[in-house]
Amino acid sequence: MTRASRATRALHPVAWWLWALALAAAASRTLNPLLLGAIIGVAALVVSARRGDTPWAASFRAFLVLGALVLGVRLMFEVLFGAPIPGTTVFTLPELTLPDWMAGARLGGAVTLEALVSALYSGLQLVAILACVGAANSLANPTRLLKSVPGALYEVGVAVVVALTLIPSALTHLQQVREARRLRGRSTSGLRSAARMATAVLTGALERSLALAAAMDSRGFGRLNPLAPRTRRINAVLTATGLGMLLVGGYALLDASTPAVMAALLLTLGVALSATGLHRANRRAVRTVYRPDPWRWPETVTVASGFAATTVYTAAAVASPDVMLPTTNPLVWPALPLLPLLATLLAAAPAWVAPPVLVADEVLQTPAPLTTTSADARKPVAA
Repeated sequence: MTRASRATRALHPVAWWLWALALAAAASRTLNPLLLGAIIGVAALVVSARRGDTPWAASFRAFLVLGALVLGVRLMFEVLFGAPIPGTTVFTLPELTLPDWMAGARLGGAVTLEALVSALYSGLQLVAILACVGAANSLANPTRLLKSVPGALYEVGVAVVVALTLIPSALTHLQQVREARRLRGRSTSGLRSAARMATAVLTGALERSLALAAAMDSRGFGRLNPLAPRTRRINAVLTATGLGMLLVGGYALLDASTPAVMAALLLTLGVALSATGLHRANRRAVRTVYRPDPWRWPETVTVASGFAATTVYTAAAVASPDVMLPTTNPLVWPALPLLPLLATLLAAAPAWVAPPVLVADEVLQTPAPLTTTSADARKPVAA
C-alpha cells in the first residue's frame, strides 16, 4: 500500500531566479556577518522546504562547499598578500622584500586580527551570494526555464541553460561513476580516485548539456520569422540599450557611493527599453510552448519578498553605513539592525507560500504475514 502523493505544480523558474538574485543583491549591500548569516540561513531554509528529488536539487550543497573554499582562499590571500593593517598581531610570517614598484603589497609579515576579520567579512559576503545562486539552481528547473526565455533571446537562453545544467549533470554523473567504481571493487575516496573520476564526470556532464541543446534545436525551438532590416536594427538598438542600462544600473545599485536615485532611474529606463525591444522582437517568434508555466500570486509574493529585502538593505546602507558595513579598525562587535533582519526573515516567505513539491510515494509498513504453529497445523480443517 502506498500513501497518495501530493502532486502539485512547481513555482515558476523565473520567480525563483528573481527571488535569488534580489537576495544576492541585498547581500552585496552589507558586510555585517550577522545579516549575511541570516541570508544564508534563509536560502537554506527555502531550499530544504521546497526542493524536490531532481538531479539539480543537490547542487545547493555543492555551492556551499564552493563558498567554503572561496572563504578559505580569501583568508589565505589576506595572510600571504594582504596590506598591513595596524592592530593586534595574531602571528608573524617570514616577510620577503618586494621591489619599489610593488609599493603597498607585501608577502608575509605580521598578520593582525583586524585584517583577518575584514577578510572574513568580505569572504562571508561571497559565501552568501553563492548560497543565493545555489538556491536558485536547486529550486528552478532549467528545462522549464528555457521554455520561459523569449523567442528573441532563445539562442542566448540555450547557452545559459547549458551552463546552468552543467553542475547538476556533473553531480548526477558523479553518483553514477561512484556506483560503477564500487561495483568494480575500486576505491571512491582520496585524491587519486577523485582525479581519476574527474575526467569522466566532466565529460559526461558536458555531453549531457550539449545533448539537451541539440535536442531542443532539432525540435525547431527558436525558429523566427524574417524581419525587415530596419525593424531588426530598431529592435537590436532598443534591446542593447536597455540591457546596457540594466547593467550600469545594477552596478550603481551595488556601489554604495552612487546615489540611489540615479541607480533607480537607470534601472527603470533599462527595464522599459529592454522590455519594449524584446516585445517587438518576440513578434517574429513562431515556436510554441507545451503547457506554459502559469504566473500566479505565489510567484508574485516570492519575487516581492526578495525585492523587499533588496530595497530595505539599500536604504539601510545609505542611512546607517556604520551598521551595514561594520568597521574592523578599531574592531567592534557588529550590531544587528532590526529592519534589515525583518526584511531577511520576510524573504523566507517562499518556504510557505510556494506550492509544495511533488512528494515521492512512501511505502507504508505492511502487517507481518500470519504464521501458524505446529499445533495449529495438526488441527482438522472444517469442511
